[in-house]
Amino acid sequence: MSEDSDAERGAIRASVIQFEPVPQDADTNLRTVRRLAEQAAAEGAQLVVFPEMCLIGYWYLRRRSADELRALSEPAGGPHIGAVRELAQRLGVGIGVGFLEQDGQRLYNSYAVCLPDGAVHVHRKLHAFEHEAVSSGDTYTVFDTPWGVRMGVLICWDNNLVENVRATALLGATVLIAPHQTGGTNSRSPHGMKPIPLDVWDRRESDPSAIEAAIRGSSGREWLLRWLPARAHDNGLFVLFSNGIGRDDDEVRTGNSMILDPYGRIVAETWAAGEAIVTADLDLELVPLSTGRRWIRGRRPELYGILTKRMGDELDPRAARFSEEPVKLDRAPTGQ
Repeated sequence: MSEDSDAERGAIRASVIQFEPVPQDADTNLRTVRRLAEQAAAEGAQLVVFPEMCLIGYWYLRRRSADELRALSEPAGGPHIGAVRELAQRLGVGIGVGFLEQDGQRLYNSYAVCLPDGAVHVHRKLHAFEHEAVSSGDTYTVFDTPWGVRMGVLICWDNNLVENVRATALLGATVLIAPHQTGGTNSRSPHGMKPIPLDVWDRRESDPSAIEAAIRGSSGREWLLRWLPARAHDNGLFVLFSNGIGRDDDEVRTGNSMILDPYGRIVAETWAAGEAIVTADLDLELVPLSTGRRWIRGRRPELYGILTKRMGDELDPRAARFSEEPVKLDRAPTGQ
């Protein structure tokens, strides 16, 4: 689709939603998805985006056995995704939800976007690190929608690797759905995120200033603003950032769900210490002349062979996520 096509003109209304999933309780979480999707649709949303793994919860999965994970999983055509598909058709909106997908013997951290025309597009996290039994996906997910807008999906850590967002843009996406469970993680980096004490979350009603400071601070919003706006700006994309909020096993997710435009500007956000719906109209006419789109057209692909060469110290996503080894700065590509 040309970036100047009529289909990319106009606007669509999107909502990003945050809530605290109940671990191991897909039925309860589905009821929450249904309630919040109905509310967003009543407010005019055409697309409603929920967080990563929102149907069963997230960080506790690393402590469960492979058999326990299989019991929590379902195929892309399973009952809960089927219920979301039916909800999308009934409401006439698109709804995205995160779930643990089972495909034969393999498990994936997946995200299903159910469109009002009955189509379901499933993205498998490209850089899965949650559990040895969870495999990483190997394809980008970009698709057309009933609104004439081409969209893509990247889950959590997928968005941290800049190549993934650029590839999604090159495949024609102008809206990036970016579900997360982040904030308050125990980063190995000295200036990265740090855990937020659980009692700060537990005291959120009696001491709201403490949890707001944590949500907006260096382990929450401040960390996001170091990189998330650049993904939108550098690629000329709208970014729909939906994040978990609250207790997530032994960590606290920081929410900060937001919508960014193709210039990296935040057009709507929340720092609520609880469930929230963040809605904005996406002015698609901003895309063609955005800085990132002009930069993409100025690329020189013949120079970028280095991007596909192995450096020799690559790690699988789980090892890379938890590695404490410093990165060597005198690397040279292998296989030359």
